[in-house]
Amino acid sequence: MKKPAASRIDALPQRSLWRLLGVMLLVIAPHLLRLPPWESAAVLALGVWRVVATRRQWPAPHAAIKAGLTILAFVGVYASFGRVWGQHPGVALLVIMLGLKLTELRARRDVVVTVFLLYFLLLTHFLFSQELWTLFYLLACTIAVTAVLADTHHAGGALPARLALRIGGRLIAQSLPLMLLMFLLCPRIPGPLWTLPDDAGAARSGLSETMSPGDVARLASSDEVAFRVRFEGAIPPAADRYWRGPVLWAFDGRSWSAPPQPFTANPPLQLEGPGYRYETTLEPSRTPWLFALDYADASALPERTRLSSDYELMSWKPVNERLRYVAQSQPRHRAQPDLSDRERRRLLTLPAGYNARARALAQSWQQAGGGDRAIVDRALAMFRDEAFFYTLEPPRLGRDSVDEFLFQTRRGFCEHYASSFVVLMRAAGLPARVVTGYLGAEKNPFGDHYVVRQSDAHAWAEVWIAGFGWTRIDPTATVSPARVEQSLGALGSGTRQAREGLFGALDWQTLRYQARSVYDWIDAQWNGLVLGYGTDLQRDLLDRIGLGNWRDMLLALTGTITATLLLIGGLMMRKRRPAAPTDAALRLWRQATRQLQAQGLPQNRGEGPRDFADRVARERPALAAPVRALARAYLQARYEAVEPTSEALRELRLAVDALKR
Repeated sequence: MKKPAASRIDALPQRSLWRLLGVMLLVIAPHLLRLPPWESAAVLALGVWRVVATRRQWPAPHAAIKAGLTILAFVGVYASFGRVWGQHPGVALLVIMLGLKLTELRARRDVVVTVFLLYFLLLTHFLFSQELWTLFYLLACTIAVTAVLADTHHAGGALPARLALRIGGRLIAQSLPLMLLMFLLCPRIPGPLWTLPDDAGAARSGLSETMSPGDVARLASSDEVAFRVRFEGAIPPAADRYWRGPVLWAFDGRSWSAPPQPFTANPPLQLEGPGYRYETTLEPSRTPWLFALDYADASALPERTRLSSDYELMSWKPVNERLRYVAQSQPRHRAQPDLSDRERRRLLTLPAGYNARARALAQSWQQAGGGDRAIVDRALAMFRDEAFFYTLEPPRLGRDSVDEFLFQTRRGFCEHYASSFVVLMRAAGLPARVVTGYLGAEKNPFGDHYVVRQSDAHAWAEVWIAGFGWTRIDPTATVSPARVEQSLGALGSGTRQAREGLFGALDWQTLRYQARSVYDWIDAQWNGLVLGYGTDLQRDLLDRIGLGNWRDMLLALTGTITATLLLIGGLMMRKRRPAAPTDAALRLWRQATRQLQAQGLPQNRGEGPRDFADRVARERPALAAPVRALARAYLQARYEAVEPTSEALRELRLAVDALKR
């Protein structure tokens, strides 16, 4: 049976199909690493099948097969995530459905549906990353998808690739002014531009509520930004840049953890000396811990935060989105001068049957007398005077991890020293705990902010000393003082040389530092001006331009968008208007025909000059002679030579003037 004409017209050119498949791969590519392995393989297999089926002209799968594949896709997503809604399963379901769309891709209307799915899928990338590179990548994807849409609507076969991309780029460029207006003037809801769904908590970054040997060392190679800080006024010296995070006090012989603790509105804290005030922009960590210099001032806490009884600054909910807060800290203090019997017992507990040699050593220090300070000094002297080494690649430890570290390997990262020191203190009768957080803050040479990276993750100890309260002791500083004087990343990144002359020695490490600093500065501006553009920033901007209330803002938004649309429409209509002829003879002819048209004698479409002159002569005999003379002069000037001569143009002008008279 012969196919209907409509079906033949709607048939999809093969070249357009290849372009669609390429753009689909471009859009889906970042998600392939986030999907379950079976789904990534299935999507790629569907793409390969579509190519082979098109080349060999295989028929489309039966409806029952497509229904079965759809059911399997739902079952697979449910089996992988335990549900089919939420961020991760929702995106997985959308991607596999887009892949299954290839099994019924036959006509242009199917491509249009696929293109709209691609537009929607583009938005989902911002749920996983809001970095600046994501914007440029998705902008390129949007142009490519729009080019496919323009190619699909071209009835005469596939457009040249450059032309299709030019059309897509022009359409996106024309939409940018409206996008900017909507971004600046549309009323903002409280919170950032993008809010991650609750199930995003599956992917955590940085520190957590537990610590085992090697956990902090794994963060040492990460250049990922943990948070950025801007100080208001004085800047603390490097030795005071301890950013307090999870406090760990429960020990099972190998790992430290932080069981839930009650919160208090004002933990016992006596502040001494001046403090530091600063604004922190914290990257999403999927945990409730915020980071503040030791110790956060309870009287100046950020909104929706609280202090635990261990002086941890915490948010009321996990930080699933970039968070900006202002805090104040006092590096000189006396924390919890009094300790209850219940807290003392909790902070002296050690698991039975573990690390016997460390216990015996600490008990010998206790029996030697001298008080709490003497016990601390003996432990630090052991780390300082004996052959202990600070390394990013410590040996693996077994059951009695503290004994093995202190008496055998003697090589470890900060968590090894902090953990063993706290065990020694508890065994000697001193309440102690492990504090994890970050040490350092590297100033960006191109801006006024400081950067704390995951490589700055650190662990130290706190010991309760009678009369002084909680006292920070960092045994790592005894073994490697440089670890405290500068961030870990600066130890091997050429930062010191770069600071001596930012554009001096052009070695690889300096260039890497410079490039990272420039990118960090750009990223900080992106975070502050775009991702952080919320109600406060919008209100400040509108106040500056005199649109401080909702009524004025909405009127300005409506009027500006209307004016912009009218301007775009006018430019498009002007572009559609026929261009003025550049041929001098043609301009003179149209001048004469407009005069005749005003007298009710228009030139019909497809009517030549001679036929037009003969018709005018029949309808208006009085105009016969000048119109025929006009037609002869026009034909001579326009067609008897490649370029009209000055004599021919003069004769044509005379004929036009005669017609006017």
